[in-house]
Amino acid sequence: MSAPSSSSTDLNIDHVASLARLALTPEEKAHFASQLGDVLDAIEKLKRVDVTGVEPTAHAFPLFNVWQADEARAGLSVQEALRNAPAQRDQMIVVPKVVE
Repeated sequence: MSAPSSSSTDLNIDHVASLARLALTPEEKAHFASQLGDVLDAIEKLKRVDVTGVEPTAHAFPLFNVWQADEARAGLSVQEALRNAPAQRDQMIVVPKVVE
């Protein structure tokens, strides 16, 4: 493990845990602070890479539309739609009441 950089020594793991709504033990805080510090160190190394002449991209490979054509077609019949429903009544799926 590398020595922490100045950015990771300023890391407030309590604040990060609070933002993530995590209750961490002191051992977990030390462990995760070390891991997060390593990630921040790696990001600092990436900042030093010369990217002159490299065009920004959102993806490593070209993307192509993989969706099928949006064409109207017949849907499921009522019997097919209700086939796996655990409970049904009047051609509807019965679910537990969630609102009082």
